[in-house]
Amino acid sequence: MTGWILFGLFAVLLLANVPIAIALAAAAGITLVVTNGFSSLSLLTDIMYASTAKFTLLAIPFFILAGVIMEYAGISRRLIHFADVCIGHRKGGIVLVTVFTAIFFAAISGSGPATVAALGTILIPALVKNGYPKATAAGLLASSGSIGIIIPPSIAFIVFAVVAGDQIPVSVGRLFIAGIVPGLMLGLSFIVATMYVMNRREKAGLKGLGAMESAATVVREKPSLKEIFKAFIDAFWGLMIPVIILGGIYGGVFTPTEAAVVAVFYGLAIGFLVYRDLKLKDMYKILGDSGIQTAVIMLIVSSASVFAYIITTEQIAKSISSMLLSITDSKILILLMVNILLLVAGAFIDAISAYYLFLPILLPVMLHLGVDPTVFGVFMTVNLAIGLFTPPVGVNLYVACGIAKVSIKEISSAVGPFILAGIVVLILLTYFPIFSTWLPDLLGVK
Repeated sequence: MTGWILFGLFAVLLLANVPIAIALAAAAGITLVVTNGFSSLSLLTDIMYASTAKFTLLAIPFFILAGVIMEYAGISRRLIHFADVCIGHRKGGIVLVTVFTAIFFAAISGSGPATVAALGTILIPALVKNGYPKATAAGLLASSGSIGIIIPPSIAFIVFAVVAGDQIPVSVGRLFIAGIVPGLMLGLSFIVATMYVMNRREKAGLKGLGAMESAATVVREKPSLKEIFKAFIDAFWGLMIPVIILGGIYGGVFTPTEAAVVAVFYGLAIGFLVYRDLKLKDMYKILGDSGIQTAVIMLIVSSASVFAYIITTEQIAKSISSMLLSITDSKILILLMVNILLLVAGAFIDAISAYYLFLPILLPVMLHLGVDPTVFGVFMTVNLAIGLFTPPVGVNLYVACGIAKVSIKEISSAVGPFILAGIVVLILLTYFPIFSTWLPDLLGVK
């Protein structure tokens, strides 16, 4: 009965377009009152506070702040220019530039929407200029931006480790390394999907590309080594960010949380002393933007933690897990059902909320099946990354729509091939765990 009340209220509030953080807290609070009386409301604030007072979560505001600083410091612009010089001259080169820049910027911001916002104002117009329809350009960037929660440092992986840690210790460092290969696979799948769509348009004789050449045939003159070297030197300090962050973590110099602080000071040094694009007057806007983003995430974390507390203490998670295992003993079918559940959930709720809602239920099932928690963390996060650009609630879609000035209907039809490409990668990651474990095992990261 408690489970029906909890999930029923949450569903009703979501359908009523109540913000997800409020829907989680309200559903949990009302359920506590109904089942245990008004005296239980004191638990609400205690749990919300305790859930955010964790050292590991301190990395989130600092990584967000670092990402905003990098954007204002002009690093995203220099990374795009470097990628454009290196591979922009190739057939369909602007697609490669978009995906590879998104992958690299993901290693700075750790956030999907932040990646789309930082790169979209430059890359979407560039894609359109090269002959790609606006909706396709926006869809490609919305999809590529989702890699931000997979490539390290990933805010999503930090939250996964914190939530999963209530049942079994999970290393943030191992999750970070495990996300590199899947992130690259996802990026490659988006490149293939874009080329496939454009080739089909050509074969079907569909113009709609403006008064330009077909996007698949736009090829520039190959740059000289001098041009490449100049672009590399200009982008060098930005290119060093992932090296410093990940090298410091895996070299034992600092923890992931400390790495986030290092990233902030490194970004400030680059912005003020090297590139000199940062001004003191920018700090007000930088701190304001990062503060708002942090507040949104932490409000969701604190609200979802109460929801997760009820799921665990009322034995709801145990009951649902047992029911799932009773349906079939086939590992293949259970993994398929879990993926379908997460794909549907990801289309309606954000990744952080999904961890708190589903990890208490699904992690025991995965452990029972002998699935490595790191592998589960990767394919669950990839599921939720696909949700970032899946209609109707994919956050990246709305960010890309605002930049490209296209409707949600137009971009929803354009992202279909990217969703299919992402699902293909998801299947590979689910049933072939070596894609997630190969690199951390090779590097000896536990």
